[in-house]
Amino acid sequence: MRALESLPSKPKGAIELHFTYDEEFGGEMGPGWLLRNKLTKPDLVLAAAFSYQVVTAHNGCLQMEVTVHGKMGHAAVPDTAVDALQAATKILNALYEQNTLYKKITSAVPGITHPYLNVGRIDGGTHTNVVPGKVVLKLDRRMIPEENPAEVEADIRRVIAQAVAGSAGVTVDIKRLLLANSLKPLPGNRPLVEALCRHASDIFGEKIEASGTPLYTDARLYCEQGIPVALYGAGPRTVLQSNAKRADEHIELEDLRRATQVVARTLFDLLQ
Repeated sequence: MRALESLPSKPKGAIELHFTYDEEFGGEMGPGWLLRNKLTKPDLVLAAAFSYQVVTAHNGCLQMEVTVHGKMGHAAVPDTAVDALQAATKILNALYEQNTLYKKITSAVPGITHPYLNVGRIDGGTHTNVVPGKVVLKLDRRMIPEENPAEVEADIRRVIAQAVAGSAGVTVDIKRLLLANSLKPLPGNRPLVEALCRHASDIFGEKIEASGTPLYTDARLYCEQGIPVALYGAGPRTVLQSNAKRADEHIELEDLRRATQVVARTLFDLLQ
């Protein structure tokens, strides 16, 4: 933005900066709120990304909380209790079996492989000598662009119900925490994507083309309103290279500098 401001010629158009904060919770209170209230109507959106790879598609994400209820009791007389952890283990085994089956489903989008499921948190029990009466699982199901989110959710609920069908005294509550649709490219994104790819390839000295990513973002909310989107950022080219969600998650400052030049040149082209 500062680079564009420094030029003597004025752009033929306008740029809005949207600073929002809730992408990992779905984006509904950030860009979702702006769009619902018709506070913005851009022709194109260049969304922040983790990478200097040009991204035009990404996975969807379904996050769910599964609460398994049994009956707490003393470990010395376990027959007087209903072990919620034992039932939760049946659910986990069934979900991980599904995860194996997901590898047989492949996406046609470059950069995206297959669906997968992760159980990221487990809470339960009160003490070593107490039969657990309640266990809570939180799962994350990544959906490739070809999948139907409603069918995915229904299938997971079916798998969980079948896993504990024979467990007497066990009940299960399932709550959806997040449903983020996948991002699919719109035809109108071509000017933005072509400019990004051209300048990125030139400045980084390597061929950079549009592709998908297994992540999910709030950029999809613009696309759902018919606004073409591309994602581009100041990180390394892949998630693994950034150490994402690990110790020492980082970017290289030189990547940041070069990506800034790519964005400035791209905006300059679009505003001529």
